[in-house]
Amino acid sequence: MNPDLDRLQSYPFQKLADLLQGVTPDPKATPISLYIGEPKHPTPEFIRRALADNLESLSKYPTTLGGEGLRIAIADWLKRRYGLKQISAQNQIIPVNGSREALFSFAQAILDRSRADPVVVITNPFYQIYEGAALLGCATPQFLNMLPENNFTLVYSQLPASTWQRTQLVYVCSPGNPTGRVMNLAEWKLLFDLSDQYGFVIAADECYSEIYFDEAQPPLGALQAAQQLGRDGYPRLVVFSSLSKRSNVPGMRSGFVAGDAELLAKFLLYRTYHGSAMSPPIFEASIAAWKDEAHVVENRRLYREKFAAALSILTGVIDVSMPDAAFYLWVNIKRDDAEFTRELYQCHNVTVLPGSYLGREAHGVNPGRNFIRIALVASTAECTEAARRIADFIKNQ
Repeated sequence: MNPDLDRLQSYPFQKLADLLQGVTPDPKATPISLYIGEPKHPTPEFIRRALADNLESLSKYPTTLGGEGLRIAIADWLKRRYGLKQISAQNQIIPVNGSREALFSFAQAILDRSRADPVVVITNPFYQIYEGAALLGCATPQFLNMLPENNFTLVYSQLPASTWQRTQLVYVCSPGNPTGRVMNLAEWKLLFDLSDQYGFVIAADECYSEIYFDEAQPPLGALQAAQQLGRDGYPRLVVFSSLSKRSNVPGMRSGFVAGDAELLAKFLLYRTYHGSAMSPPIFEASIAAWKDEAHVVENRRLYREKFAAALSILTGVIDVSMPDAAFYLWVNIKRDDAEFTRELYQCHNVTVLPGSYLGREAHGVNPGRNFIRIALVASTAECTEAARRIADFIKNQ
């Protein structure tokens, strides 16, 4: 067996299952699960119909790059969404089976194992796939803590020059999981400057880019930032996006990567051997999804409704505020997060995720400690009821 498998930590949801094992919640309270970032809104009917209408294409082997139609639809969407002047459907976009698969496999293609002690820099707390990708790519993860005292911004000076010199890949997530923070242009410029100086690749996870709250102010994207800073061709930058959250189709496993054409050519070669071609019916349904914005606007309206309801109850009871984007509340509970999660489940049958499960001890602190992540993915009624129970639980402590 690959010995690096022993370096992987238990996934946060497995840790949560272990934490709650043997706990019997109050049977009078209906269970409400807010621990996993799984969209619960119905899949739009037109996407379901497009999927069903193309089932005959199951009789064909798909190609790794797929037909041109989806790449064109994605390129058109990127131009509309981010105002991009140039993005080629021919060599700057690859459809992938969800951003998770691509975020992992990208590291395996990018990392140069022949170089001594390669480093992958990861924002902390983080999506666990980044760390697993680094470890199984024979690299050492190094972490940039995102702390409330810095408004969860990336402070690159946390790592010394000797670490940056060994860095080959940096994972960033904007809007962030779990903080919901959006990187601004100045932060992107600092990261691009570091990439120019040290030659590392940037993997920008943007799977939450379409969950925001002001229709007039969509979050800044990495490709958009690169264009504004005159970085033609998006050097050493690849963006990862997905339909899962945007269109409520997590089971379709449909996303894309876009950016530096030279990097994507190598990644496409890797994927050819990796055997990760998108199913043809998914391909066609994805075209339909990327071409439509009305369902995405409605999706955001539902999230705004849930945030307004939850915050109206929790504000003043706990240290909570509206995120820039995404569908999480990242809440400082000022006590042990695992203990809080276990007691909340036992007393009120509400499941949240301990923040420390999303972080690692780095620079003397686990930045997720004493935080919980609340995913407002259930119905408005359930989110409202969960907020009431959480408020009651805190008041009674």
